[in-house]
Parts: sequence; C-alpha cells; structure tokens
Amino acid sequence: MKKFFSAFIALGVLVVLLFVSGAIYTVREDQQILLTQFGKPIGDPIKDAGLHFKLPFIQKVNMMEKRVLSWDGAGSQMPTRDKLYIQVDTFARWEISEPLVYFEKLRDERSAQSRLDDVLGSETRNAVAKHDLIEIIRTTKDRQPEQPEEIGEILGSESGLEPISKGRSLIEKSVYDEAKGKLESYGIKLLDLRFKRVNYTRQVEPEIFGRMISERQQIAERFRSEGAGEAARILGDMEREVKTIESEAYQKVQSVLGKSDAEATRIYAEAYGGSPSQERFYKFVKTLESYDKILDGNTTVILSTESDLFRLLKGVDSGE
Repeated sequence: MKKFFSAFIALGVLVVLLFVSGAIYTVREDQQILLTQFGKPIGDPIKDAGLHFKLPFIQKVNMMEKRVLSWDGAGSQMPTRDKLYIQVDTFARWEISEPLVYFEKLRDERSAQSRLDDVLGSETRNAVAKHDLIEIIRTTKDRQPEQPEEIGEILGSESGLEPISKGRSLIEKSVYDEAKGKLESYGIKLLDLRFKRVNYTRQVEPEIFGRMISERQQIAERFRSEGAGEAARILGDMEREVKTIESEAYQKVQSVLGKSDAEATRIYAEAYGGSPSQERFYKFVKTLESYDKILDGNTTVILSTESDLFRLLKGVDSGE
C-alpha cells in the first residue's frame, strides 16, 4: 500500500511538471513569438523577452526571428537591353515586420527565402533588361573612366562615349523600390538590396573588349585631331609672321630704292645740265650699263655704223 501511494505521488508530481513545463515558455531578446491554438493564431505577437505563460498542450509557441536576416540570391544569367548576357549575383537584408501576416502567408523562414527568391530575382531581371550593360557596370552616372587629367580635358563632354543616365546604384534602388512594396504584403520589410557581383559571360567578353578598344581609339583619334589642329594653327601663325616680315622688308627696300632713284635722278639731272664733256661721259656710262645688262659672253652683236654704241666706241678710239 505504501509503495502504491509513493508511485501515485510521483505520477502526480510528473503531471504537475509536465503541466508547468507546457504552460511556461521563454522569449529571447532576438525572438518574437506568435501563439496558435489548433493551428490558428491567437492574440498579438509577443516581442518582450522573458518568461511567459500559455495554455499547456492546447496552445503552441511559434518562434520567429526579430533580428535582421540575410538573403543571398543565386547568381543567374540575364540579358541586358543591348542583348548581352551577364551573370548577376544579388544579396539583400530583411526583417519580419508583421509577424501575424508573415505567419499566415509564409509560416516559416524557408518559405520566406523562397518568396524572396521569386520577388527579388524577378525584379532584378526586369531592371537589368531595361538598361544597357554600361549602366550596370558603372557605379554611378557621375563616375568616369580613370584617365589622365589632360585626356579628360581633351575629351570633355563631347568625347563620343556612351552617356550614362543612371548607373548601378540607381538601378539597385529601383529594384529595391519595386520589391519593397510586394514583400510588405507578406509581412516582410526589405532593408537593403545590392548587386554583389556582376560577371561577364564568355559570349559578352568580345563585346566588352571591343568597347574598350573603341574607347581608346576615340581618345587617340581626339589626340590626333587636336594635334593636327594645333599644327595647322602654328603653321598659320608662322606664315602670317613670315608675310608680315616680308611685307615690312619689301616696304623698306622700296623706300630705299625710291630714295636711291631720286638721288640718281638728281645726279643725272645735274650731270646733263653741266658741261658738254660731263654730259657725254654720263651718257656713255649709262649706255655701257645698259649693254652690260643685256649682253653676256655668248652674245654676238652686229653694230650698224649708225648705232649709238658704234659711234661711242669710234669716238673713244678717235680720242673724242
């Protein structure tokens, strides 16, 4: 009888322990709890850490994270607007903002990750398909290719390179804005989204190299064009200076010649107006100067007895 009574007490204590353990539960700082009764949520979510009570065996504790959670999407190939395929690897940060909605539609984190794959993956593909490759590669629209300062000055805004209207940062933001509203209906708050990695596929590499070569060729061509323009300017300045110098020299020469001719005319006038012997001498000298200009060693001259030169030579020989 005593043994039976001890067993009954032990069984009672065990039932009480089971009842107490089923009625008490602990909520950690990084958790939020939603109680369900027969599979249906009851009451508000419990977010305060500490000991809490529930109906044993009837109510069930459903634990959900209160911390910021991560989503790391699988890298996948997707086409850009200019029909080039790239490998995009995306990651995001999220948290459970509405535990009741989250539980009713997703139940657990595994379903939430699957839903994130669908929404974020779809929005990423849509955004990439709306933009050219250059927009996705460049971080922002203001970031320019690294180049020496003088190249940037030469190229300026008329370099002929493809203009960038957004850049990857704004594309990421557009994906975030589109996905945020859709995920809120699942009780998920999207905190951030980024493209972790963008890789070129083998089919894209020749196109990328071609664009790099084209960009360098544009810079080289602009250098050559600027060099040719500078050379033309220098040659033009040189020719202008040469013509100016020649013009000034010609002016000085003509001025000197004019003064010389005037002086010679004066001398000739005085000589012709002097004595007959002076007049004959100057006439003879001028005649010799004239013939010296028109005759050379290979010239044969036949003189008439009536010519002035013949008469001058005859006169000199005869002592006139």
